[in-house]
Amino acid sequence: MNDSTAVNLNTQSDETRTVSIFGYELIREILLPEILGKDTPEILYWAGKRLARMYPLNHYDELIEFFERASWGHLTIKNENKDEMEFELISPLIVSRVKSKAEYYFQLEAGFLAQQIELQKKVIAETFEHPIKKSNKVLFTVKWDKKDTLD
Repeated sequence: MNDSTAVNLNTQSDETRTVSIFGYELIREILLPEILGKDTPEILYWAGKRLARMYPLNHYDELIEFFERASWGHLTIKNENKDEMEFELISPLIVSRVKSKAEYYFQLEAGFLAQQIELQKKVIAETFEHPIKKSNKVLFTVKWDKKDTLD
């Protein structure tokens, strides 16, 4: 990726900007599913993985900061053991998605988490999303098998 792109410059900037919820949801919840159709969940998951390869992060702190800067929400690590991690995502922008019946609204984030954990742990990883409607948050479970290492 070209280092002078607007996206790259904005992720490196300390400038704080606000994101219109309407504009964000217009693109993410209406336009993308209209364009991608029935393949929206799979494409968003792989798009998240691609974004993670474009922006490799070395530590969990960087991962949490990236989620904030991308306006995806506040990410926290809830649990980690030998073959999985659990993350929690909270944001005002996800309230409507959590309450809807759509199954693919967090696939971009899920793919991003899977790829970042793959890069950090050097194992193949997969992420599963668990929207929690009552508390307006999403739990992500990232699983891996230590025997399934990257070459």
